Amino acid sequence: MKLGEILKEAGRSKRRKRVGRGNGSGHGKTSCRGHKGRGQRSGVGKRMGYEGGQNPVVARLPKRGFSNYHFRKDYQIINVGDLDCFDADTRVDANILQAAGMIDDTDKMVKILGNGELNTKLTVVASKFSAGASEKIAQAGGTVEVV
Repeated sequence: MKLGEILKEAGRSKRRKRVGRGNGSGHGKTSCRGHKGRGQRSGVGKRMGYEGGQNPVVARLPKRGFSNYHFRKDYQIINVGDLDCFDADTRVDANILQAAGMIDDTDKMVKILGNGELNTKLTVVASKFSAGASEKIAQAGGTVEVV
């Protein structure tokens, strides 16, 4: 059973809470907002991570050590088996890979990994190659060019 298949009688639609309709409704006077405090007025909202004035967990945790995150290199990954669709003796570079829809951006670095089989002789141009990928390209009679 999926949520979209639930019948109306079984509780598919829930009635909204009608607030501010008198004390007899149980949601009158303060309209479920309570007395005083931050949440009583309209337009109130809490930012993500807000803990009611308590020092947030991000501020409480110690900031130590070094993170290499900002200096990482993002590669667009292509497997050797994906290159088998090109004709023999083709020079496969970032522009051709983008035209084939295998990568998004020609300015980003491309890394070729050794997953799959290659039966076509190709000249592959990329930023980086795994050991298995360069071996498979050489076995197929192709060449590897590092940019």
